[in-house]
Amino acid sequence: MELSGGEIVVQALQDEGAEYVFGYPGGAVLHIYDALFQQDKVKHILVRHEQGATHAADGYARATGRCGVCLVTSGPGATNAVTGIATAYMDSIPLVVLTGQVPTPVIGSDAFQEVDTVGITRPCVKHNFLVKDVRDLASTIRKAFFIATSGRPGPVVVDIPKDVTDPTIKVPYEYPREIRMRSYSPLETGHPGQIRKAVDALLAAKRPVIYTGGGVVLGEASGELTELVRLLGFPITSTLMGLGAYPMTDRQFLGMLGMHGTYEANMAMHECDTLIAIGARFDDRVTGKIEHFCPHAKIVHIDVDPSSISKNVRVDIPIVGQVAAVLKDMRRLIEDQGRAVDQQVLADWWSQIEVWRGLDCLRYDRQSERIKPQFAVETLYRVTEGDLYLTSDVGQHQMFAAQFYPFDRPRRWINSGGLGTMGFGLPAAMGVQLAFPDAPVACISGEASILMCIQELATCRQYGLPIKVILLNNGYMGMVRQWQEFFYEGRYSHSYVDALPDFVKLAESFGHVGMRVERPGELEGALREAFAMRDRLVFVDVVVDPTENVYPMIAAGKGQHEMHLSPERELA
Repeated sequence: MELSGGEIVVQALQDEGAEYVFGYPGGAVLHIYDALFQQDKVKHILVRHEQGATHAADGYARATGRCGVCLVTSGPGATNAVTGIATAYMDSIPLVVLTGQVPTPVIGSDAFQEVDTVGITRPCVKHNFLVKDVRDLASTIRKAFFIATSGRPGPVVVDIPKDVTDPTIKVPYEYPREIRMRSYSPLETGHPGQIRKAVDALLAAKRPVIYTGGGVVLGEASGELTELVRLLGFPITSTLMGLGAYPMTDRQFLGMLGMHGTYEANMAMHECDTLIAIGARFDDRVTGKIEHFCPHAKIVHIDVDPSSISKNVRVDIPIVGQVAAVLKDMRRLIEDQGRAVDQQVLADWWSQIEVWRGLDCLRYDRQSERIKPQFAVETLYRVTEGDLYLTSDVGQHQMFAAQFYPFDRPRRWINSGGLGTMGFGLPAAMGVQLAFPDAPVACISGEASILMCIQELATCRQYGLPIKVILLNNGYMGMVRQWQEFFYEGRYSHSYVDALPDFVKLAESFGHVGMRVERPGELEGALREAFAMRDRLVFVDVVVDPTENVYPMIAAGKGQHEMHLSPERELA
């Protein structure tokens, strides 16, 4: 079979089993778009901005575990996609981003819509390619998918000059099934000796804590994690990205840890003598001041990426391998040896944790005449009974969602953690809804975040995506305002949004349903009405208390034990 370069791109996507490609056409990719037009196996979703394409592919990947795909043109098409590429890179999300490029003879001449895509994206991709020969195109795309989805996942960019996709030039097509790359061979299983050391440390622990991150979700290790945690009886906490890998409603779960984590999770981390970190990278929002992090603990670290081991925090027992395989080996070793934890010692540790838990650090004023954002999230949980794919943007609403919507399954909580990208929520929800057309999907956002990619409401209309947008509208860039209140003596410099649209009319202008809710007693009924409309996008503008802050909070440069609590909960 002989194909042109454009046809090779499309056929390769078919051979990879790609379901959707999110994109926006332009001159450099028109040959590829023409090939897309002449087939119907790979569905193209026309977004309204290239950032939306990358976020939608990202949301699809996070919810399904499969590789997201997007296609953009050269120049501004590629640069518009960079924010989404960096978002995926920071959270280790598998994407293949196909970018158009000017014809090879004029590369480097500042041709119309030319940018150095490989150079621009190099710091925020797992790998990138510039394909200069049509005969290399199929193998390069196969390598891109392999790199994106194996080991520690991440985005891969394939930059394709227009002449490489020329429809008049055809070459034999053969898609390679097996890929071997001498310089890239991710480890699958952990070292048995290191696993044995880790088990010995865990069973000898007096104050153990299990700390999990997004790697458990990405590694499909939720089942293995749950079995091990219940076997050991240890307390477990999670990063923002790891929520849902272990059931959040389970008593052994201490809540999220870190800057806006629970008092009991952070104090348990600070006081533990043995810490097992699983698929986590010890980022600054978790550790606080490094010198104060887990000062008494022997640290075990399991991660598929060897470069993450001892990168930020020096660990005592490193284990490199796929998380699911390592956890399975650990559980098997414990069961085969017939060893057990000292139950009395563990009970004493749990008694201390229950004292911290009794502080009720997430308590808020439930009698307020204003809608509290925490109440809004709790009401959303009650209405959906925890059965929801929830995307978020970035800010206070993101933290309130993480604190008050307990996820019991992985891949249900879809948000930008590492890069903290405003505008992520709505296009990410599009990718999730396309992946699961019959499932309830909601985007929780703020009035500042939603406006960053609001044009994707048109995409939702075109493809009939019945997403529910829950806007927690406080008239501020909430997290910026909170920091200005705490650390800048209340000087709210440019964090108040003076000119907001009428979101109900805005939603209606795109052909959707709009609602506005201003009183607590109206909220549950409005949300039930919204979710009852299974075939319509409903935009629910919820007016919330603008003075509410996210607690607990660890200020920059402080340790995990140095938390700001809500005023009525502040310790003496």
